[in-house]
Amino acid sequence: MFPKNFWYVAAWDHEITQQPFARTICGEQIVFYRKADRSLVALEDCCPHRMLPLSKGFVQNDRLVCGYHGLEFGDDGACVHMPNQDRIPEQICTSAYAVAERHRFVWVWIGDPAKADEKEIPALSYCSDPAWAFDGGMYKVACDYRLLVDNLMDLTHETWVHPTSIGQHEIADAPIETTHDEESVTLKRWMLNIEPPPFWASNLKSSEPCDRWQICNFTLPANVMIDVSVAKAGSGAPEGDRSQGVTGVVVDLMTPETENSTWYFWGMARDFEVSDHGLSLRIKDAQSGVFAEDLDVLESQQRNIEARPDQKLLNFNIDSGGVRARRLIDKAIAAGK
Repeated sequence: MFPKNFWYVAAWDHEITQQPFARTICGEQIVFYRKADRSLVALEDCCPHRMLPLSKGFVQNDRLVCGYHGLEFGDDGACVHMPNQDRIPEQICTSAYAVAERHRFVWVWIGDPAKADEKEIPALSYCSDPAWAFDGGMYKVACDYRLLVDNLMDLTHETWVHPTSIGQHEIADAPIETTHDEESVTLKRWMLNIEPPPFWASNLKSSEPCDRWQICNFTLPANVMIDVSVAKAGSGAPEGDRSQGVTGVVVDLMTPETENSTWYFWGMARDFEVSDHGLSLRIKDAQSGVFAEDLDVLESQQRNIEARPDQKLLNFNIDSGGVRARRLIDKAIAAGK
């Protein structure tokens, strides 16, 4: 149920150190670490000798040492030292994964290593561009990663799940436009001349009527970027003039752990007051609270789905973005990607 020949986020850049770091991704147990020059290594988290997770070992001289019998593995997964053994059999090795660091994240290629091309890492320039401010966090969510995609491609739920922060009835009432191609799905919603919800009134520094928009873009394998911005009502934002508004991009990167659990990496990039680190922390805290409200919904959904295996999800007009995204996922899986 996972497209594998894609780059997935494995961790925030600061999470990987010279200590072994274990994470299961798309059902595969992987151990990460940095060498002395800070370059990254990703190996199958299993010693081929007695099958202890290599993450229970340690790094020495840029080699990963098994914590059971001291076998040492290089960054290509080959065993380079075995205690009390002059000749090392060729089959004593573990799988190595392509790994890269880009835009504040560590990415891993789960599929065929020969197909790994760093040019295919999503171009999240606003996550690393000094003209933008960006920060975020990560949740482990006990649900199918596709439920998160559904949630993010249908922001109608904000009206009822997040009424005290970003939700308002105009979201549910606004018409939506959904477009798609072979690589992506885009859903647009414009709300004109409305009262800004508390979160956006604070960042717009005004409670005057605003024009608000949500442009959700899905790309494979499970990434959703959302342009969630506001501007002074009637200032020309629908025509492209955002000079009297504030622009934010919500970054959502879903990495399946198993069929019913997901590593959810989230954050928000903005192009206003980028040097205000206090604002960055306040936005991060507010966003964390909003997403925490989603977690209860998503995990409750998952429990009901598992308890009712013969019942299917229903799809209405508001689900068009998620439906299209699921079709792209299914198509990629069917094509062996």
